[in-house]
Amino acid sequence: MPDHQLPDAVLWDLDGTLVDTEPAWIAAESELARAHGVDWTTEDGEAMVGSALPNAAAIMRGRGVHLSDDEIIGFLIDRVLVSLGERVPWQPGALELLTELRDAAVPCALVTMSYRDMADRIVAGAPDGVFHVVVAGDEVTQGKPHPEPYLRAAEMLGVDVRRCVAFEDSPTGLAAAEAAGARVIGIQSQLPVASRPGRSRLAALDGFTLADVRRVAAGEVIDQLGG
Repeated sequence: MPDHQLPDAVLWDLDGTLVDTEPAWIAAESELARAHGVDWTTEDGEAMVGSALPNAAAIMRGRGVHLSDDEIIGFLIDRVLVSLGERVPWQPGALELLTELRDAAVPCALVTMSYRDMADRIVAGAPDGVFHVVVAGDEVTQGKPHPEPYLRAAEMLGVDVRRCVAFEDSPTGLAAAEAAGARVIGIQSQLPVASRPGRSRLAALDGFTLADVRRVAAGEVIDQLGG
């Protein structure tokens, strides 16, 4: 019999949540900006975390990177793919929880603003049978913070998004998942995760288990950050 205390599905952000690729994105942005004589600070990079790539490209063009959106996006993706070619930097605890969810027959979706080629690279390195659906940034009309990516993932899985748990780490991603109606768990990775009603918050994914997912799906708010 199905476990009605578990969510209908778990919806996963990628960068910063499942894999520690945000430093690679920020390094790629810094490299491109410097090549065009543009000052680019750590704060600039952090402001881009979770953004849809066309939005990031528009910001960089506005700062003085004189390339097309496609050229900027292509450069950034190429640089991050090179880093992934060396190894997939899974966040501690990610593979363990993904495996637990698979073994409990809870479907998972990857909901990312990274493009399909990068998403496929991550899925290929994940445990077999973990991800049932991938929604990539080049396959949506409106990226995060719009709810479309999360709504599409739930639709593709054939589940009610309100009965899903979503893991996110950025303000834009959290806004998207909450606007969609999922129960949201914010992981404090590159950026602080603000407290708000109904939002669970983790200092890290490591140690978070299937039993904890069940608690959140049932409506409990888990807050490891306090304050």
